[in-house]
Amino acid sequence: MVDIVFSQLIDPFRIGLIFFLVVTAMRTRQTMGLATPLAMGVVFVAILIPLTTAAGSGIERTPAIGFGILSNAIILGMILGGWTIWEKSRR
Repeated sequence: MVDIVFSQLIDPFRIGLIFFLVVTAMRTRQTMGLATPLAMGVVFVAILIPLTTAAGSGIERTPAIGFGILSNAIILGMILGGWTIWEKSRR
């Protein structure tokens, strides 16, 4: 379990998708808010990656999606923390 989550946490494709999800959510937060688009994006990315890359992995889809949601939430928290620090340092 730990090795699956760790491999998902260092996946550059997953990190990039979550980063640009945050960028898009920040640009549209006036009309959409933040919580719903970010939550839906985390689940979408967690489902998308195992469905498109599951051919060579030795893990079933359902646990991969569950661990993906956990990994995406951790990555999202780190990116939002960095974004908050960046915004506060600019003022």
